[in-house]
Amino acid sequence: MVEDWADVVTAAESRGDWDSAISAITPIAECYSSDYVRHDAHLWHMDLLAKARRLDELAEWAETDRHARRRLDRLLLEEGYEKGLRHRAQHGDKYALYLLVRLLHRRGEQTAAVQAVADIDQTNAYAVKLARSTDPS
Repeated sequence: MVEDWADVVTAAESRGDWDSAISAITPIAECYSSDYVRHDAHLWHMDLLAKARRLDELAEWAETDRHARRRLDRLLLEEGYEKGLRHRAQHGDKYALYLLVRLLHRRGEQTAAVQAVADIDQTNAYAVKLARSTDPS
């Protein structure tokens, strides 16, 4: 059975048929399941949502699911969505703050990175250190 659904998801993913891939994995996926296959399927599900650019759906999951939150934040970094990362960081997402700092550094905007941390969470020692670093990767 595991191979059947996984084969269906893999085939759909390789075709870029995100709707079919997501539909096939959704019934199997379970966050923090004691069954590692279900938990792995959950992580794969979050990745498929990102690949499908289903930002709204991923953001909805991110409200209660840390895997979705982290995958959404990484997608925002990959796409260079500074506003999205800044918004998420301003609403308490520390990982979004760290990725915002990395994005600004990649753009050569170290001063902006330091300012972002000062504006969003100047008490976050790791973010301050990251912003002031010459290599925050």
